[in-house]
Amino acid sequence: MSAAPDRGGAGVGGNASAAPGRGGAGVGSGASAADVVLLGHGGGGRLSHDLVTEHFVAKLGNPALNALTDAAVLGELALTTDSFVVTPRFFAGGDLGRLAVCGTVNDLAMMGAVPLGLAAAFILEEGLPIAELDRLVDSMAAAAREANVAVVTGDTKVVPHGACDGVFVTMSGVGRLTENFRPTPARIAAGDAVLVTGTLADHGIAVLACREGIGLRGDLASDVAPLGGLVALLREAGVSVHAMRDPTRGGVAQSLIELADAAGVRIEIDEATLPVRKAVRAACELLGLDPLYVANEGKALVILPAAEVERALALMRTHPLGRGAARIGRALAGEPGCTLRTLLGTRRTLRMAAGELLPRIC
Repeated sequence: MSAAPDRGGAGVGGNASAAPGRGGAGVGSGASAADVVLLGHGGGGRLSHDLVTEHFVAKLGNPALNALTDAAVLGELALTTDSFVVTPRFFAGGDLGRLAVCGTVNDLAMMGAVPLGLAAAFILEEGLPIAELDRLVDSMAAAAREANVAVVTGDTKVVPHGACDGVFVTMSGVGRLTENFRPTPARIAAGDAVLVTGTLADHGIAVLACREGIGLRGDLASDVAPLGGLVALLREAGVSVHAMRDPTRGGVAQSLIELADAAGVRIEIDEATLPVRKAVRAACELLGLDPLYVANEGKALVILPAAEVERALALMRTHPLGRGAARIGRALAGEPGCTLRTLLGTRRTLRMAAGELLPRIC
């Protein structure tokens, strides 16, 4: 959901795995990862990064696109676009319609922009029940009202049965930037603190559990929500925010790796401070997943000067979406990258995921 390598944002980083059943083991005999698009190219990790930089940015590159931020900066405006192909379309805590709106406005919010309008394009498969379409559009409308923005234009195409998986949505958004609140990775400096606005991995685990019919104890629900109101608290209070990122595909780990690389710093996070719900942690342990790499859809990473930490946390905790806000790490001088200080006191280097961990989660 941005122009970063695992995202959609300014133009071309969206999910390359839209068609179900393609990629991975489904590649024809004799084909290799260098010859065809794989499911992993849409996962937000190394394959996504290489696809975007080598095949899109290399050919379409320009200053706005090359920044690979959550949205393109065009003077006083921010522009973002993303495609949404989640399966199932309805899951605990949300659905495709709500996800499309929230994912788009959150990319604008991460740039400090206030949304002005959204555009929605639908690819509909022949045979989709109209009642299901109405349910998705009603949810989209409710999410737009929650985010205080309108869907002002759009498009609809219908394809034959089997040509797509029910409904795909592409959502674009434009927002207004403010003069004194321009978060960007280039502003990150050694000594900065890394905050997260709440618990990790809720969205990815909720979608996976629903998709696979996994009956796990505990409250597993997506965190999908619009973050504009939470960001507004920081903006209106004059908090000096250096950078923000919503850790969607690839999770917190991928987002911090990208931010560290863009800023030329080393980011270290502390495992003991990572907020993860007990039910989500148990699910990750059962399924062999690392919550640092699982998608979130209603959380933000906020990087700011250490002197601003207490004020920022106090502000965020007054908002329903920031009650679980925590300081999880810091930026250091040194070779760009991201490390995790484990519970045992050792350090583990975080790397881009090699392939697709959880396909079709956004």
